[in-house]
Order: sequence, then structure tokens, then C-alpha cells
Amino acid sequence: MPVHSKKTLDHWVAEFAAARGGAEAVRVVVQEAGSGRDAGLVVVPLENAPNTVWIEPRPDGDEMDWHVVIEQSDGVLDLSSFELNALTHELQIAAELCAFLQEKSLGYFDSEAEPTAEAESSTAD
Repeated sequence: MPVHSKKTLDHWVAEFAAARGGAEAVRVVVQEAGSGRDAGLVVVPLENAPNTVWIEPRPDGDEMDWHVVIEQSDGVLDLSSFELNALTHELQIAAELCAFLQEKSLGYFDSEAEPTAEAESSTAD
């Protein structure tokens, strides 16, 4: 899976939040990448549902194909029309941020998250 450093994702999320209101609660948390490097994971907290939502590149995607993951909840979600409207707004933010991150990552090389050729050759010795 392509990875970006927490620092890079923090910058992109801050840029998104500054340009679009309502995304101030979005956070980037440290996620260990498969190679042992720390990478960022974008978490979108929901106030109107108990589900956990995060945004990440698809593991088998081409050209940094990002997706939104919504973890299942065990219970029934019972919402008023106002609460459902608020949840819809939260999910719209997640959708827009996902598209924004995909656009930012196309062709981007994150030197903090990607090993250099020199580092790879030194570990092979």
C-alpha cells in the first residue's frame, strides 16, 4: 500500500480544513506501515453515529486510489431528521476529503515515508 508520513497528511488535512469549514475535528494518527515506518491514517470522527471512519489509500489501488472505510456498528442507528442531516454532512466531509487526498497524492513522492534506494541497498548488505 502506498504510504504518506503523518507530517505530510497533517499538512494536507490542515490545508483542506482551512479551505472548507467543518473539517476541524479530522485528525491524523500514527499508523505503522508494513515496513516498520510510521505513516499517517486520517480519522474522521462522527458525532451522529458510533461508527469509526478513516480514509486511506486502497492496498491494491492504482495511482493512489483512496477510499473511505466505515467500520460496522453492532447496534441500530435511530436518528431524527436533524441528526440524519448532520450525519450526512459529516459523511460529505469525509467524501470530499477523500477526493482531496487522492488529488494531492497523485504523483507525489513522500521522502519521509518512502525508503531511499541507498537505505534499501544498505539493509540488503
